[in-house]
Amino acid sequence: MIVLRDLTDIASCREVVRVQEAVWGRDGEIVPASVLLVSAKRGGILIGALDGPRLVGFVWSMPGVRDGAPTHWSHMLGVLPDVRGRGVGRDLKLAQRDRALAAGVDLIEWTFDPLQAANAHLNIAMLGGTSSTYLVDAYGQMVGPLHLGTPTDRLVVEWWIRRPHVERRIARAQDAPPVVRSAEVASAPAALESVAGGPSAPRLELDARRVLVSIPAGFTEMQRSDASRALAWRLAVREVFRGYFARGYRVVDFWADPDGGRYLLEVPANF
Repeated sequence: MIVLRDLTDIASCREVVRVQEAVWGRDGEIVPASVLLVSAKRGGILIGALDGPRLVGFVWSMPGVRDGAPTHWSHMLGVLPDVRGRGVGRDLKLAQRDRALAAGVDLIEWTFDPLQAANAHLNIAMLGGTSSTYLVDAYGQMVGPLHLGTPTDRLVVEWWIRRPHVERRIARAQDAPPVVRSAEVASAPAALESVAGGPSAPRLELDARRVLVSIPAGFTEMQRSDASRALAWRLAVREVFRGYFARGYRVVDFWADPDGGRYLLEVPANF
């Protein structure tokens, strides 16, 4: 049985470093135990997932301010490969939400790679995050298995943790697949599709209230095995998101499928 608890001592923070190395590689940009400890003691949220005595995952966020209001920036969520698929990541985020609500925070933000379908499923479909900000090569060149071969483009997730939209997503059963809201949504035009060999040509001229954006499956492996195709996807997704965000659209949903998945972009977004 996996148990969640707050981590506030140096030994636990050193175990978090071990999990970082297992998830992102020893050559990745590892946050040291001393920084984690100071953050946890001065308003940060650092929660660990323990399988018996072993730390198998963690989430870490730092307090911040946006537009004069207190927020949290969730810098890391990591789960060891052998326990993935058991809802640990979702449970850690919900525990983070509980701590933030108790602290009077309304908004938690973080970044993720829009071409990682599993992350999009968790962040958008399950937790109810939205996004209208696309960062080009946000972290520059990085090493590690998740960052090979393409620029580190990222979506910024806005998780408005008190809003009904988020509460509805959280209330949905964890194992229930996301459902397309209506036939109108399902028939929305595609701004980007998957075709043989890679992405279709982006369609930036669509004027519908809703548009769909497809992404491929297995992007991490694609970066290793077919760098040119991975880069084509990166650049196509970048063009579509930046183009539609500039026109007032925002990401409001995501549906995973064996081919990767589809984002739903909508304007205006009402929750």
